[in-house]
Amino acid sequence: MSNATPPGWYPDTSAPGSERWWDGTAWTAHTRAVAPAPAPPYAAHQQPAAPAGGKGGKGARAVALVAAGAVVVGAVVTGAVLLTGKDDPATPHAHSTPARTGTDDEAPGDDSPSPDDSPADEDPTVLVDQLNGITLPIPDGWERPERNAGVLLTIRTKDSYDCPGASSSFCYHGTVTTRTPSGTDATTPQALAKEDIADAADRAYEEDLVGRRIHGGITSHRQIAAGEVGVAGRTGYYIRWQVTTAKGPGGYVQSLAFPSAVGSESPVIVRYAFDAGPDGPPLTLMDTLTRSIRPLGDSATDGGVGSSIAR
Repeated sequence: MSNATPPGWYPDTSAPGSERWWDGTAWTAHTRAVAPAPAPPYAAHQQPAAPAGGKGGKGARAVALVAAGAVVVGAVVTGAVLLTGKDDPATPHAHSTPARTGTDDEAPGDDSPSPDDSPADEDPTVLVDQLNGITLPIPDGWERPERNAGVLLTIRTKDSYDCPGASSSFCYHGTVTTRTPSGTDATTPQALAKEDIADAADRAYEEDLVGRRIHGGITSHRQIAAGEVGVAGRTGYYIRWQVTTAKGPGGYVQSLAFPSAVGSESPVIVRYAFDAGPDGPPLTLMDTLTRSIRPLGDSATDGGVGSSIAR
């Protein structure tokens, strides 16, 4: 059983009025302003105070005094709880994490999400990247895996096949992942895309995460497109390579970099990897998906955008 705090937005103790993203193990550079709390609705059972000089005036004043005393006591108790909380931002405060109800399979108070946890109203046609503040439509014939590798969010074609360089592994004709760049000095979308494209190609066609050369390795590549592009209301930059592999048809890889539309506008990278040949997705789908990226909460993503995008 793990008591690790799940990834999410938590109060940033170093910047009152803002929240910072906790990735499950450490704080990231992503921040956002705290949304103002909505005004509480009028309670139907509340009765208006009687006029001071009318019937019930003394009773109303007594109730008001008791209520005021309760507010003061509540404020003192709340202040005591907050003062006893940890000021060290190394881990989120425990009171910021929603409690879970225990079941026969998990002990009460275990806040770690299970692999199958997902919002009840999650749209199956849209990939939501809460960290980077974007949504990406899922085309027809594609799917969102139940489990993603590490912190990468991925969509891929439903059809898989035995990798030509490692028949014990499964390959997919098309994949798209969103990620946050780390360990880089690049600051512009163009510099980020140029820095990322080689690694994107290697991850897709050179070898997988455990070192298997699933396509026999890349034998050559050439750049076929590059330039600025609008993404979710921001100016981004993309680079597209065609790669030739020792085995199989090879493919097309694209790195798209742009600033997030939320918070501190940290950079976002979207990687595309499409197989070449008749079984691979059309290259035009890369452009369609790029145009369909939206800021989180954009009403244009409502209503199942992905259902209108062909494979």
